[in-house]
Amino acid sequence: MIKLLHHGAASGVTGSCHQLWLDSDHSVLVDCGLFQGEDLQRRHPKGLEIDFSLDGVEALIVTHCHIDHIGRIPYLMAAGFDGPIFCSEASTHLMPLILEDAIKLGFTRNRDLRERFLELIQRRLKPLPYHQWHAIPGKAPGMVRLRPAGHILGSAVVEIAMDSHRRVAFSGDLGCYNTPLLPDPDPPEMADLLVLETTYGNRRHEHRAERSNKLRAILESTLGNGGTTLIPAFSIGRTQELLYELEELLFQMLGESALAKVPIVVDSPLAARITQSYRHLQNLWDSEAKGRVSRGRHPLDFDQLITIEEHQQHQALVNRLSHSGEPAIVLAASGMCSGGRIVNYLKALAGDERTDILFVGYQAPGTPGHKLQQLTGPGKVTFDDELVQVSAKIHSLSGFSAHADQPDLLRFVSGMALPPACIRLVHGSPVAQKGLANCLKRTMPGVKVELASLMRHSKRHNTPA
Repeated sequence: MIKLLHHGAASGVTGSCHQLWLDSDHSVLVDCGLFQGEDLQRRHPKGLEIDFSLDGVEALIVTHCHIDHIGRIPYLMAAGFDGPIFCSEASTHLMPLILEDAIKLGFTRNRDLRERFLELIQRRLKPLPYHQWHAIPGKAPGMVRLRPAGHILGSAVVEIAMDSHRRVAFSGDLGCYNTPLLPDPDPPEMADLLVLETTYGNRRHEHRAERSNKLRAILESTLGNGGTTLIPAFSIGRTQELLYELEELLFQMLGESALAKVPIVVDSPLAARITQSYRHLQNLWDSEAKGRVSRGRHPLDFDQLITIEEHQQHQALVNRLSHSGEPAIVLAASGMCSGGRIVNYLKALAGDERTDILFVGYQAPGTPGHKLQQLTGPGKVTFDDELVQVSAKIHSLSGFSAHADQPDLLRFVSGMALPPACIRLVHGSPVAQKGLANCLKRTMPGVKVELASLMRHSKRHNTPA
């Protein structure tokens, strides 16, 4: 029997945290993420607390550095966790950047306290190269291996060998196949239990060429009417992929000498630092991206890229764009419009019909981004307790999602040399989980499929293997 508890992301897409028992008394955690949107509201007032025992927890294994997978690590450590934190080599570069920003917003602005905590995190981090088994220290046997997940830089599929007979794999968040910058997801050869994400388990994304054509049309509108294209983007992953695509499209549309007609603004100190890390870790890019660099192009560091660091610069740009007729493309966090600098742009520009608001990623129900996305015409949305008139055009391009869609998820599972005995579906709405389950049952009739969202006592569920 394999004992697995879900402390988050059983029926939603935030708060990922899964506890796997290596034996009857010892376990590991896979991710410890922050709840957002309706997931957080449902857990209030315990949305940030560690509400499970840490007795016998030997280690934390991190799939990737998005806040919904690592955002509760400070709370985990405050609750007494003192074990190692395993992650990919790239994630050791990125995690301190993400957690520093989270600590500043959620804990303290005291620089000394933040630095002391980050030093502690750095000492706990144990970077693992892809494709190599590593022993999990502690009182129970166990080995861990990471494989590329194609979601963001450093994202990993986690394989855990509990003993010589039982193996569990966690997909983490899987990226799409054939996307820029990153290699494709790499499925494990085998697993008795595969824990699989389902963010878009019932959806099919647009083809890359189709999404590029739609993005091009939005850019042409921006050029024509002198408006601003606002892109709420997560600081890690989506921002870098968008920069890559925008540089290519504008190069095609305007030519190298005319690119300066449309400034591309990254208004996020965190995104700027992460983009620098992406440049530094070019050895992890895919062959397409490396080829563009070899031809003298710099898709994450081109001349027309403007980075805004200070708040005074940010406010000045917001004011300038709200009064000028010059086109601009602005990428700013947060990706779900629940805070950060994008909110000031939305307050200033959402009422202007020349503005285009472009969503390129999942918007969790209950977030301002989701409410904007649901508008079918002019309407009103609340940002920071302020009701804002929205006359801007709203666009959603699913093809830019960093999450695999249904065909990609099926491709990942079918890419395993041996099909898993059981697949547990997590990290998706009940509808998404059910949609993927139906497809899996049709295409892999011999595999048991479980929906975490339907498990009345999922935290106590034992999976036979």
